[in-house]
Amino acid sequence: MATNSAKSLADIHLFSDLDAQEVARLEARCKWRRYPAGREIIAAGSESKDVFLVTEGAVNILSYAASGKKIAFATLEASECFGELAALDGRPRSASAVAATDCLIAVLSSSHFLDLLQRRVEVTFKVLTRLSQLVRAGDVRIMELSTLAAANRVYAELLRMAKPDAAVPGLFVIRNLPPLHEIASRISTTRETVARTVSQLYESGLARRKGRNFYIMDRAKHLAMKGDVEALPGKP
Repeated sequence: MATNSAKSLADIHLFSDLDAQEVARLEARCKWRRYPAGREIIAAGSESKDVFLVTEGAVNILSYAASGKKIAFATLEASECFGELAALDGRPRSASAVAATDCLIAVLSSSHFLDLLQRRVEVTFKVLTRLSQLVRAGDVRIMELSTLAAANRVYAELLRMAKPDAAVPGLFVIRNLPPLHEIASRISTTRETVARTVSQLYESGLARRKGRNFYIMDRAKHLAMKGDVEALPGKP
């Protein structure tokens, strides 16, 4: 791990309501670490309580079943954070974090993080909002695993990742589509199922790929397919 001179928290969403002076104080309190792609940042079950702020790159949050199977939960991009649960409740890490790309991480101690929450209510509300989103997202995933077929879960996951394309109104895009095995891990299916479903989307004209970007051409039809796998054009 190497340090980097570009030590800025200006784009961290959690701190977006803070003034420049407060952000500068936090930057000075952080330890700055650069991780290459594939390097583990924290391990599930570890006792560390620091909060990690992603300033460059992306990080995968994952765990492992007793069988050794990898279970992916999310990919966090620059501006996001992780590790706040252990800082809040003092318990061991509930998941591992691995660098998805080369990334620069600012590490804030739990004591500084808790001090910030006590002093700045706007940051506290952002943390509460983030935690409520995690609970809601977990509820949705449990429902999907209980009620949707594997192909439908692929549609649902693609919809979750897709964002409106600023250049083309009505078009949705997943920039830097994750490897298919990572998508499969998130929704408890196989890479082959994801590959087959994505190929059907390409063949139907409902999706296309350009480089590493995945485009959803008709979000309304894609949304309908989330609940009805037979809605895919050309499916026997």
